[in-house]
Amino acid sequence: MKVRGIRNNNPGNIRHGDKWEGLSDIQSDSSFCVFQSPVYGIRAMAKILLNYQEKYQIDTIEKIISRWAPPNENDTLAYVHSVASALNVSAKQKVDLHGNGVLLANLIKAIIKHENGRQPYDDDMIFEGIRLAGVKC
Repeated sequence: MKVRGIRNNNPGNIRHGDKWEGLSDIQSDSSFCVFQSPVYGIRAMAKILLNYQEKYQIDTIEKIISRWAPPNENDTLAYVHSVASALNVSAKQKVDLHGNGVLLANLIKAIIKHENGRQPYDDDMIFEGIRLAGVKC
């Protein structure tokens, strides 16, 4: 059986709240959004990550993941180290996701892998989700 994030086309495990583009008509999961296709789940991930920087000046992997996966629900420290290692950066190093579709794609892939135990999507799908979020790749 597929893990929840993959099954819901929501590889970032985004909780209900916003009315995202591409939400499935039937929300069969009481906690997490169900999208029509993975590209819409990836788009939502990109929008959230970009908003972290635009609205809240969250600009390090440590800050990004601490907000994405708070310690009351996750082993946030392990998550931070996993993502920083995948990106080959320090957890406290500033990162700029705007105008850098490759960095954003790599961050999204690292989050997907940590959330689901694997990252099954090809680069075309990742970049399509990012493009739908308004980032040029």
